[in-house]
Amino acid sequence: MAGPPGLDEIRQAAERIRPYIHRTPVLTCMTIDKMLGGKIYFKCENFQKAGAFKFRGATNAVFSLSEKEASAGVGTHSSGNHAAALALAARTRGVKAYVVMPQNAPAVKRNAVAGYGAEITFCRPTLQAREEMLAKVVEQTGAATVHPYNDYRVIAGQATAALELIEDVSDLDIIMAPIGGGGLACGTALSARYLSPRTRVIAAEPMGADDAYRSFRLGELVPSENPKTIADGLLTSLGDKTFPIVTEYLDDIVTVSEEDIIEAMRCVWERMKIIVEPSAAVPLGALLRRRLDVSGKRVGIILSGGNVDLDKLPWLAGKSS
Repeated sequence: MAGPPGLDEIRQAAERIRPYIHRTPVLTCMTIDKMLGGKIYFKCENFQKAGAFKFRGATNAVFSLSEKEASAGVGTHSSGNHAAALALAARTRGVKAYVVMPQNAPAVKRNAVAGYGAEITFCRPTLQAREEMLAKVVEQTGAATVHPYNDYRVIAGQATAALELIEDVSDLDIIMAPIGGGGLACGTALSARYLSPRTRVIAAEPMGADDAYRSFRLGELVPSENPKTIADGLLTSLGDKTFPIVTEYLDDIVTVSEEDIIEAMRCVWERMKIIVEPSAAVPLGALLRRRLDVSGKRVGIILSGGNVDLDKLPWLAGKSS
């Protein structure tokens, strides 16, 4: 794919991955609607295979490869969700997966990647270390690289979540998604532009990892340096493929404090009775903090994943067991 995926590529991705993914449900919550004064529709990618939207992009990328390209396996670097998604997609196709993970990746995500049969190599928790180690692994194995987000095949796969949301819920005023490397936000923005151009697409990011927000405001790519947030899925920087899509197709990016993320995560657990990880709670955190006014509006939120280390719930931090 030479450039950002068009509507045809996104629909082809949807058909390609249809046999392997879940078409996730859209849920609502009267209590949250009353809190915000709008109608909120939650696209539950926490119910996706491998526990996150990442399985869409990974599956599209893996099944886009020719037999020759796939024969040596696939490789990536990831803090968790993409790693698990790629490992499962590779296992589904019957090829090997090689995954570079930072040493501080959550145990629940490390265990999932291993459980899906990937060969894991650990590295220091920096983007440079991840990329350098992946280059070594690819050189040694000949694996085809599937970047976690800076890959048009991956972006096309992630775009199918918003494609389904728009098919299931008409006349959305706003769609929100969390943003880290930008794969989901870019895919969401592209699907909305093609299928529901009046819908605004707004991404949400932790204040402690706000490189996408700063990049968007400045109009130039600002790398992530020493990000600090419990939303471990949003630690990476935008790439040279995602940044141009973000600047052209996203309407805005808002930032959220750690306290707001925890409040939103707990709200979903308690009010909706479903498990979401901190990264998935970031958009709702922005709404609860009134970072934008959704009174009287129809808002779609993509709950990006539900992979949580149950021994390290954020609202229990500092409390004795």
